[in-house]
Amino acid sequence: MTRRKLTILGLGAAAVLALAACAPGAPSGEGDTTQPPVESADPADFAGETLSYVYFTDGPDEQATRDLIAQFEAEYDVTVELEILPYADLVTSVQARLSGGNAPDVVRLTGLTDFRADLLDLAPYLGEDYVEEFLPGPVQAVTGDDGELLAVPSDLTLNGPFINVDLFNEAGVELPDPEDPWTWEEMTAAAQEVQAATGTPYAFAMDKSGHRVSTVLAQYGTQLVSDGEASLDVAAAEEALTPLIDMMAADTMPRDFWLGSGSRYAGANEIFLAQDVPVYLSGNWQVAQFAQAAEFEWAAAPNPCATECGGFPGGKFMAAFSASENPALAAAFIEFMNNTESQEAFVAASSFLPTRADLAEDGVTYPDRQADMDVFLADLVRTPDVTFAANADPAFSGSATALITAMDEVVAGQSDLPTALTGLQGEIEALVAELDS
Repeated sequence: MTRRKLTILGLGAAAVLALAACAPGAPSGEGDTTQPPVESADPADFAGETLSYVYFTDGPDEQATRDLIAQFEAEYDVTVELEILPYADLVTSVQARLSGGNAPDVVRLTGLTDFRADLLDLAPYLGEDYVEEFLPGPVQAVTGDDGELLAVPSDLTLNGPFINVDLFNEAGVELPDPEDPWTWEEMTAAAQEVQAATGTPYAFAMDKSGHRVSTVLAQYGTQLVSDGEASLDVAAAEEALTPLIDMMAADTMPRDFWLGSGSRYAGANEIFLAQDVPVYLSGNWQVAQFAQAAEFEWAAAPNPCATECGGFPGGKFMAAFSASENPALAAAFIEFMNNTESQEAFVAASSFLPTRADLAEDGVTYPDRQADMDVFLADLVRTPDVTFAANADPAFSGSATALITAMDEVVAGQSDLPTALTGLQGEIEALVAELDS
């Protein structure tokens, strides 16, 4: 490695041969799979080998990935076959490959749920203390029931608001202080004051997304799921969601937009870009788009605080499969792509946030909109660790969809909020029980 050599314990070396011995058609019990403990591996050990990497791209990260792959290939004298799939096809395509005995070596994922039983434990290859190089929150998402390291968190996203600075200045409303976050009451009051002074159609908008709404729940101290259990506090959720429901009832938050997509995700970025709203809750992935598309001055703002501060995380993971023909090389590749220098180059080019503890502490130099990315980095520190576990929970996706359905019923006048949330709590409990069975 450029920072350190890949650690391979005796178990890791044995696993390579064990995989070969247990391959389909290999007779059991033949051959000696024992090897003396191997403490480290030199890049030259992998010369001439080939590695497959299944990947999806968010846009600017693709070239950064290709550049890093070229460095890895040069250093290790190997070939990395990069296969880029549409995100919508990723899970089904990789599952088909696993079923057909053609597992890729490494894959980029947004969650481990679909493949958890198929993933390679990286700890024997990277060392038991390797996880200490990463933030504790993201590590929760990649830790197996028995302490396995099932993937490496490779980048983070964080939900958070943006403001139209021109509209705030026109209204004479004070801009938020990145070092002293708004309360929810202060944010909504400022947004409504700007709307009244400037005549925008709306005061506040957010993406229609259970993930985005989970930001608000977390700020009021509750999660849909946590530690494999339903954990929604109905009273806290009612307090959290009442401002959103009230704004949509008054149409100061776009009601038709919310109801127009059914249960599907819908981004409100076009509403913000049209200058129809002064405050928009989305996430750091919008920074690159707004830098190119916005025709007004804008800025990232800190997440508002209620009982908690910070946002709600998402992110990507790099994992290897236990059926890989090159597990040690796969581990070396994952470590290389996530050492300090590589991860900094990747997240800087892509407007993502780091998962490495050293980068989170020291900061990342971004080529554009540094101040905005620094706002997200500061909010990352404020974000409770429990939100990382909640986002990674196998029941989160289904629970988030049920959350949106429950909100739809309230916004459409088909239910009141307490009743909808009580029903949601029951749905989450049933979903968790189903996944546990």
